[in-house]
Amino acid sequence: MKIDVKTEIRTALLANSALVTLLGGQRIYQLAAPKADEYPRITFFEIDNSDAAFADDTAIASDVPVQVDVWSKGSTSAVSGEVDKTMKTLGFSRTGASDFYETDTLVFHKAMRFRAQFEEV
Repeated sequence: MKIDVKTEIRTALLANSALVTLLGGQRIYQLAAPKADEYPRITFFEIDNSDAAFADDTAIASDVPVQVDVWSKGSTSAVSGEVDKTMKTLGFSRTGASDFYETDTLVFHKAMRFRAQFEEV
């Protein structure tokens, strides 16, 4: 059975009051935001969810890499810092982060990748 961490991630990010304040509300969405012009905001998704450890030929853990994207009309640094702190409290390690500028929408975009391994219950 694969582990579903999407609800856990969103709940933890929403529980970070400093993050919600920086976003100007609960602008944290799985995959896509409902309003195209809402900034700053966060979107996130699972990149993969695969068996990671085995006992007696049975998977006992899942390896779950996720991407969290910060979208803003200005700097992404403060929001990204809060995302990083929150993801680490969930047991994720940051495996990479890249800055982009979306020329079509004039939006700054920080793509952050995290990975964790969770035991299956």
